[in-house]
Amino acid sequence: MPTPRRTLTLALLLVAAGSLAFATGAAVVDGPADTFADDDLAVQPADGPNGRYAYLNNDDEIAIDVSASNPNIRDPSFEGVNVGASGTIDDVFTITYTGEQYANVWIEYDGDGEVTFVADGESIEGNESSVTLAPNETVTVGLAFDTRDATAGTQLGADEFRINATLAEPKDATARGVSTRKTGDDGGPTTTVRAPNATYREFTASGIDRGESVRWLAEGMHLDGDNVTLEEIDLAGVRNERVELDAAGSPDPFADAGPVSAPTTPRSMAYLALDHDFAPDAVDATTIRLSAAPSHLNATGTDSEDVTLYRQTDAGAWEEVPVEVVDDDAVELLGLPEDRVHFRATTGPSSTFAVAEHAPRYDVTEATVAPEATDPGENVTVRTTLRNGGGAAGERTVTLTANGTPVANETVALDPNETATVAFDATFETAGAYELAVDGTPVGERLLVGDPASDDAGGSGDESNAGSDGSATVAGTTEEPFGIDPADLAGPLALVAIVLAALALVRRMPR
Repeated sequence: MPTPRRTLTLALLLVAAGSLAFATGAAVVDGPADTFADDDLAVQPADGPNGRYAYLNNDDEIAIDVSASNPNIRDPSFEGVNVGASGTIDDVFTITYTGEQYANVWIEYDGDGEVTFVADGESIEGNESSVTLAPNETVTVGLAFDTRDATAGTQLGADEFRINATLAEPKDATARGVSTRKTGDDGGPTTTVRAPNATYREFTASGIDRGESVRWLAEGMHLDGDNVTLEEIDLAGVRNERVELDAAGSPDPFADAGPVSAPTTPRSMAYLALDHDFAPDAVDATTIRLSAAPSHLNATGTDSEDVTLYRQTDAGAWEEVPVEVVDDDAVELLGLPEDRVHFRATTGPSSTFAVAEHAPRYDVTEATVAPEATDPGENVTVRTTLRNGGGAAGERTVTLTANGTPVANETVALDPNETATVAFDATFETAGAYELAVDGTPVGERLLVGDPASDDAGGSGDESNAGSDGSATVAGTTEEPFGIDPADLAGPLALVAIVLAALALVRRMPR
């Protein structure tokens, strides 16, 4: 026989009564709301399906009802929550604070413990569990319930709850990742920094006179853990009385921006996203201050002089921003951590930035062999032109191959945009058709030595073993010529083939 459905009517019908110990500013909240404390607090049903459990009653007070008596619930079979259950109903209503300073907000509730008001899974009942809200910040409140000791038909909870708030003392704000400071004794801007987590900052500044500067201390916000961090953001020539800016860091590209891309092929180190409420022409310039751990720079082979910054334009292109390494005297003068390498960059507006490293990039721009046909034992010259198209100086070992087998190499050092020509003199003792390449770039068509079609030439075309039988003598400008015996390569080549096959298999295994 069917099991009867046992339900509990969670008829909270909790009417909020406001209590606030201060009054400043005016609320700017979209839609109807239960407002009090001179409109500095506004309570509204939350967006989403669970917001239907909250509504404004005839007195424009917030009411919460998880039962069939709720006018928003159209399902006549809905009776409440199940007996013998526990869980949460997230995102039921919101509390928005619109004052000028930070506030501690909490709920007073005389229930018996079967229902608890929660935010982000934590109770916000009682002053000791208050949440700190910045000006114009919102907290979303839900309900945690426990009906394991209840019986069917029981009304759960008391009939009334109370929302309270007090101004946050500086020590309270700091303890919750919030700092507020006055920049100057003559009435400069008031700046606040909120740090919900290690990779996110919320910046606000108010009381700004036209043309003043604003400085926010991010104090080590993670871009790539502690390896690369955001230390400070400065705005110069601000024309708004109040500005807000949110910053987020990530070691990986943001999905809506993609990885940094530039002709010099920089290596990305970290990414920074900025979201601000002011127009681009509301400030003259933005200065971003970063730092990096010396151990990280050493481990990745990064020269501090090669660290740079790219901003993504509205068109989606990446534009480089000059970066300055802060010298030791300035670090000491500014009181910055001396165990870090510090950088600063002044930039135009953008929502996405990439911290990157200039790296060398060697391109083979030309490769020739002369003559293209010769007799065994005759000299040929392989000549190649290299260009460093990257943004940093560096060294590169250039490799000449014959039929895919390395036969010579040379180390070349180039500055950015510098070119160099490397020449290899070679003699090939065995007739054949040789496929020559410099770092994978083909050299001409094929080098023909003798008559590749003759039996004495060891075959023709792809069947030739030229370049791997010890008959080719290749001399570079700085390297000693050497040959390779196929007997010496048989074992290593077989091992390479096995390793490559295994690598291919591993790369195809599902993760």
